[in-house]
Amino acid sequence: MKKLFIIALSVVMLLAVFTACSGSDAPATAATEAETTAGTEAPAETEAAETEAAETEAAETEAAALTTVEPGKLVMSTNAAFPPFEMVADDGSFEGYDVEVAAAIAEKLGLELQIDDMDFDAALLAVQQGKSDIVMAGVSVTEDRLLVMNFSDYYFSSSQKVIVKEGSDVTMDNLGEKMGGAQRATTGYIYVSDTYGEDHVTTYDNGASAVQALLNDQVDYVVIDASPAQEFVDGNPGLVLLDGYLAEDNYAIGVGKENTALLDAINQALVDLNADGTIPAIYDKYFGE
Repeated sequence: MKKLFIIALSVVMLLAVFTACSGSDAPATAATEAETTAGTEAPAETEAAETEAAETEAAETEAAALTTVEPGKLVMSTNAAFPPFEMVADDGSFEGYDVEVAAAIAEKLGLELQIDDMDFDAALLAVQQGKSDIVMAGVSVTEDRLLVMNFSDYYFSSSQKVIVKEGSDVTMDNLGEKMGGAQRATTGYIYVSDTYGEDHVTTYDNGASAVQALLNDQVDYVVIDASPAQEFVDGNPGLVLLDGYLAEDNYAIGVGKENTALLDAINQALVDLNADGTIPAIYDKYFGE
């Protein structure tokens, strides 16, 4: 009986030792890992999350302070037949230099970009009537346009070029003796009509229609901005550009006459997007370094 008591006591002691070991080692290890995680990874993740939240809140605050046609959106009217500035991609979406610059501005302002495609003169009218927030379509600043809308700082410089057929007798010196073609309401049309008279220029809905008229011998030459002019020449064998240019040109973003807060925000966005390399990168994509 005494022997049995000793054995039982030994078993009880062993169980006590085992229980003590299992109750101390595992939690200590887990606690150490938790302390390590809390001491290194958590602050970094928290800081990143707080920074992102602060930036999002700042963008939302700025967007809320702006008056736009549709809350939360930046509505852009354009004429998507002006490569490489705005054009319709194969999938029906919009692409081009103006499109990407506008998208970058919208993102900077915490807004969603919405593009409305229409005739060029209708795009200009839309922003005047408050149907769009901005107009971007290779728009030049003129005295007449300044009377009905405000303009941002310049974001692109160009020039007016003349497209003719190979072998044509048209020169930069005899344009006034020939019939020109141009897109309605554009700088090219304004230049030709002001310089040679309205009876010396035929207007078209877009540059492509004017170029087709040239190919069909309906006009003797077409005046259009340098970059689109080069695109049309490259895409239509038998067309060439005359040396020189008619006038230098600068593009700006048209904004409603009363919406000065949006104008100021766009100008600041242009400064920031140039400084951080966003706009230079878009330029390189479409025009080369």
